[in-house]
Amino acid sequence: MKLTGKYIDKENSGSVGLIPEEDEDMWHAYNLIEANDSVKASTFRKVTLESATGTAGSNRVRTTLTLKVESTEYDTQACMVRVKGRNIVENQFVKMGQYHTLDLELNRKFTLSKEHWDSIALDRLEMACDPSHRADLAAVVMQQGLANVCLITSSMTLTRAKIENNIPRKRKGLCSQHEKGMTRFFENVMQAILRHINFDVVKCILLASPGFVKDQFFEFMVQEAIKQDNKLIIENKTKFVLCHSSSGFKHSLKEILVDPLIQNRLADTKAAAEVEALDSFYSMLSCEPDRAFYGFKHVEKANQLQAIEILLISDHLFRCKEPLVRKRYVALVDSVKENGGEVRLFSSLHVSGEQLQQLTGIAAILRFPIPDMEEDDDSDDEETNNETKNGFTVNENT
Repeated sequence: MKLTGKYIDKENSGSVGLIPEEDEDMWHAYNLIEANDSVKASTFRKVTLESATGTAGSNRVRTTLTLKVESTEYDTQACMVRVKGRNIVENQFVKMGQYHTLDLELNRKFTLSKEHWDSIALDRLEMACDPSHRADLAAVVMQQGLANVCLITSSMTLTRAKIENNIPRKRKGLCSQHEKGMTRFFENVMQAILRHINFDVVKCILLASPGFVKDQFFEFMVQEAIKQDNKLIIENKTKFVLCHSSSGFKHSLKEILVDPLIQNRLADTKAAAEVEALDSFYSMLSCEPDRAFYGFKHVEKANQLQAIEILLISDHLFRCKEPLVRKRYVALVDSVKENGGEVRLFSSLHVSGEQLQQLTGIAAILRFPIPDMEEDDDSDDEETNNETKNGFTVNENT
């Protein structure tokens, strides 16, 4: 993400100019833009014009609009953010208060204004504009007849290709059909790797499968590269790291990234750090359950005792529509940092983030055990009545 301008005052109110340069930047933009923010960008608008003779015709004209955001959508396939809202600045083509939808695209500037830039938004902005947070990891998770080619960035796991082929079974005395099926499958996987992985950027490619499928594919790929004189594969074959996985599905990435040998190769990547933190939480939950809490209510009580060592929280929770709910999560994160705790912000597009979301999206590893935490029955009933998908809604007493 390229930062073209930043105007934030002492009260954390202001605007920033941004140009998304990569697919991952669109994910950062989606997380930065909230309801009631204003977004300024160029767009096309269909305008009906009447000529001097009285005939009417419609044309698409490019204009710049400033919208007060009501909702946002993220298209994972096209890596595009759609912002819907009302026009708040006079325009010759669009009336004040009229609805419009802006499509934020790569290499097209937009300006985002907020009444208050909280710590989560500022951290996300810094992360998006830091050139060190670039994707340098790819993974091919496969089994017989199925392969997923993924790019793992600091904020999400992108499935670039899914290859599915029917592989005939081996029959006694007749294996030719099986071998032909595997050859055709390996060729498709190799073409997907060449098409979707940029070897100039990616430093490591994880090649994982159950059994010996990965070894057979790697041998096939190298031999084919030599036959075809494909220098791209030959010169980068040392970037491939062969490892074990239980299946060829995307969720197997978690167990791959937990492997200590793989973590040594990926020590600097955020994805490996997230998986390691989540694995530590699960280990603590099974060995010392009094030091592993999840759910906002229990985590908040643990924070009141300054007991949180590592806070695990999903970015999904900060996209709730209620501003007061977001403030509760932001206040919790700030409080944990002030008390010397570490905060790990998980991306909901990572396999680790998806798993954390199944645990309400928030969890904590504590410095010391808190056995038999007392719960106020009235508070429990109130929290239960106000739970939503994002954690909590706001009631009149909040």
